[in-house]
Order: sequence, then C-alpha cells, then structure tokens
Amino acid sequence: MTRDGVQRLLLPLGVALLLVGVWQWWVTAYDIPAFLVPSPLVVAQTLVKDWSLLGAALAVTLKVTFLALICSVLLGVAIAFAFVQSKWIETAFFPYAVLLQVTPIVAIAPLIIIWVQSPTASLVICATLVALFPIIANTTLGLRSVNRGLQSLFKMNRATRWQTLVRLRIPSALPYFFGGLRISSGLALIGAVVAEFVVGTGGTGTGLAYQILQAGYQLNIPRMFAALVLITLTGVVLFALMGALSKWALGSWHESETTVS
Repeated sequence: MTRDGVQRLLLPLGVALLLVGVWQWWVTAYDIPAFLVPSPLVVAQTLVKDWSLLGAALAVTLKVTFLALICSVLLGVAIAFAFVQSKWIETAFFPYAVLLQVTPIVAIAPLIIIWVQSPTASLVICATLVALFPIIANTTLGLRSVNRGLQSLFKMNRATRWQTLVRLRIPSALPYFFGGLRISSGLALIGAVVAEFVVGTGGTGTGLAYQILQAGYQLNIPRMFAALVLITLTGVVLFALMGALSKWALGSWHESETTVS
C-alpha cells in the first residue's frame, strides 16, 4: 500500500477512534444510563451477545440491498442506453425518472406492499426505486460526454452505431457509471431499511430495520444502537467495495483512478 493509501486509511480511522473515545468518556463521566445512551463498550457487548439475532437480520438486509442494487444497475443502464439512442426518448421519459427520485418512498411503499404479495419482492422494488436514478442520470451523462474529436474520427471511419457505442461511448461513460454506482449502493441500503420500516414484516426473515423497531418497543436501546452500528458499517463497506471495483476497472487507464507520483 502506498503512503497516500495508508494516510487515507489511518486518518479516518483515527477520527473514528477519537469520536468513540469521547463518546465513552462522556457516558462514563456523566453516568448516562444505558437506556438513554449506551456506551460503545455496552454496544459492542450487545453485538456479541445478540449476534445470532442481529447477524441473521443483517443477512436479510444485505440480500435486499444487493438484489436492489443489481436491479437498479440493470434497469438504469438499459434506460440510459435507450435515452442516448434517441433525444426524443430522453425528452419524453427523463422527467419520469426525476419523478421517481423526488417521490418519497414512504408514500408509495404501502401501494407496492398491496400490489406485491411477497414481502421480499416488495422490499426489493422499494429499494430499487430509491437507488435507480443515480445510475440513469450518471450513465446517460457519461454516454453523452464523448470527446468530439474521437466521435468525428469514428464517423470518418464509418463506424456503425453499435461500434461507436461499444468502443467509444461505453468506455467514456464508465467513470460516470461508477460514480453513480457508489451513490446507488448507499441508496439501496437506505431504501431497504426505510422500506422495511414501512412494511414492518415480522418473523424469522426480518432485517435490521425490524430489529430497531422491536428494540424501540422493548426499550432495548443497546440493541437498537448495535443495529444502527451494523447499518452504518455496512454502508461504509459498500462504498469501499464500489470504490475498489472502480479502481479495478479504471485504475490502469483513466485519470480519475490513476495515482500521480
């Protein structure tokens, strides 16, 4: 790992340790009861003690998140390809993509729950709707952000529309796509959690949002904090994974991922 990479890892970690230390000191110094604000130590102990419950809930949330992310990528890329093929299609349908972005998921989730019988499918649909727009917007922008000189060169050589798409537009759009993917990965997690808050499904196949609701009803605040910590760490890991994927795909040729020595 390079020196810059070590700094980018250690500096945020140092800030996180400082904040956790201040949290622990504040709770201990002022004798804050655990049913109001548990200390980091109590949260860690709860994570270990209730891991069988929280770990299973985390697996459910991750399943919904990844399914929603895959669906949003497939739909978003397909829609972006359709938009770039015809300005008429983009003009006619892009406002509806914006409409999906600005409509609160909590407003339409009850309808989706009524229309879709499967709880998992309804959660995936809700999370997909939340995560879809960044993929559409960024990929469309990338497909249109083509170097004019290269585009003229392709026309001079009588390249077909398919050749132009595969050899010029898609490589040009990849940095934009991965930027949208980083955003959508977090939004898919948020959508999964918010949708489960609305759905409120119980039983064995429940995610972290339901565990937060149950912990709130039972005034089990340490478990609530433990579930929140898992959601936060999951979001950080997802963002890091998307960043690593972008580095792997673009690191050898695009200036956005190459390191200047």
